[in-house]
Amino acid sequence: MEKGITVVGLGPGSAGHLSLETMAVLKSGGKVILRTAVHPTVKELERSGIKFTSCDAVYEQEASFEDVYQKIVASILQDAKEQEVVYAVPGSPLVAERTVVLLREQAAAAGVPLKILPAMSFLDLAYVDLGIDPIAGLRIVDAHDFDALADAGKYPLMITQVYSQLVASDVKINLMEVLADEAQLYFLRNLGLPDEECLPLKLYELDRQPHIDHLTSVFIPAQEQTVVQHVNALQEEEKTLCFDDDDDFYCDIEDFRYDAELLPLTEVMRKLREPGGCPWDREQTHSSIRRNMIEEVYEFLEAVDNHDFKGMEEELGDILMQVVFHAHMAADANLFSLQDVIDGVTEKLTRRHPHVFGSRKVSGSDEVIKNWEAIKLEEKKERTHVLDGISPGLPALMRAYKLHSKASKVGFDWPDTAGVWEKVLEELHELEEAVAGGSLKEMEHELGDLLFILSGYARHIGLEPETALNAANNRFIKRFGYVEKKVQVSKKTWQDFSLAELDAFWELAKDFEKNN
Repeated sequence: MEKGITVVGLGPGSAGHLSLETMAVLKSGGKVILRTAVHPTVKELERSGIKFTSCDAVYEQEASFEDVYQKIVASILQDAKEQEVVYAVPGSPLVAERTVVLLREQAAAAGVPLKILPAMSFLDLAYVDLGIDPIAGLRIVDAHDFDALADAGKYPLMITQVYSQLVASDVKINLMEVLADEAQLYFLRNLGLPDEECLPLKLYELDRQPHIDHLTSVFIPAQEQTVVQHVNALQEEEKTLCFDDDDDFYCDIEDFRYDAELLPLTEVMRKLREPGGCPWDREQTHSSIRRNMIEEVYEFLEAVDNHDFKGMEEELGDILMQVVFHAHMAADANLFSLQDVIDGVTEKLTRRHPHVFGSRKVSGSDEVIKNWEAIKLEEKKERTHVLDGISPGLPALMRAYKLHSKASKVGFDWPDTAGVWEKVLEELHELEEAVAGGSLKEMEHELGDLLFILSGYARHIGLEPETALNAANNRFIKRFGYVEKKVQVSKKTWQDFSLAELDAFWELAKDFEKNN
């Protein structure tokens, strides 16, 4: 072996996928360094008497993967100055292997000879299991590349490094920005091993798989693209529809209470996004700012709960900015424009209010809601089951509320509130029995049943459980803040107070809340 670095691949899993050349290099006497010893082939190396060191400890020492990879590469280059080094990576060195990319660059700069041997990748096995030919198009991305995930569905996509349930959850959340919750994908794990998995799943099921580890990948076939149609906004002699407390009426478009001019905001966004604009704004994608939208909506809801009208004004502005931001990015990609968004929702509102924009007559709000649901049903003909249309990706409490609501529309519901409350008590008793039995599985089952029926009870008494729980969270934060302030003012530590003393502070917080 020539002095320098030889990079080899350990294949996708089974030792039978190692090439003879790779085994010969591993046995040749050079210092063998594994990026990770967490790989099925490593047992075969041990059986063959091949001595090696691994870089697994580095993963615990550094704050980011990029820092880990840089430290691994620096260590390999340092060793290569004194001896022959064989650097072994999972799969193929040339597929989704960041350390090899860095090695190529830095070895060339340092004048260290570098040789890379070909190896089988997990992709070779995936092609067989999925029955696909990459010549038809395939993009391979890392699970942390959220910008690339934003293109999911446009072409076949293989997502690597889905090594934990947390990563799978992040991938799912980002994919839900561009794909339907029930979009088809494939869960790939342990390819080439006896327990390999190649499972077709719905997107919302991705992070619910029981076994997710370093040999997990996800394949997303190309999806049928939806074409957004332009619609004409409803106008009548330059007038717009306004509403008062008694009835609806037409008013001149100049009425400042209801009219709005979006051009200043769209011009600011255009300036921020164009060449020479703000670097941060130009770098953003739909995925990178998705959390901003969620945060702004919750901040608006907090202002509503606090009857803070100035805050509502500010937060609605922030939400509107997010809408314009997303629409501008979509327009840049020739997907749709802000005008398409406005036209679409205008057409929808017009279509779903035939008693206002058509000749249909209604007797009151109940009939309006009934008509609305009938029109939605006509629009969504693909929904053939009662519970269709409830996103599996919703927060669990909100989803439970919607399930109860949908079921009640076909008569599957208690006739009165008393019957629901009786069921709540029944489920509470079953939870108590499960706790006494000590089975975590049974406790989880019964707790789920209790939360589900409580959401149904909330609907019966006219409350939204998600809103109620959020309000309770906010109350806890305020009251705990009051207790914390009392502790700080005392110049003592938390441990200096008994639970009874802290509870007394809590009661003071509740009194303060009532009186203010």
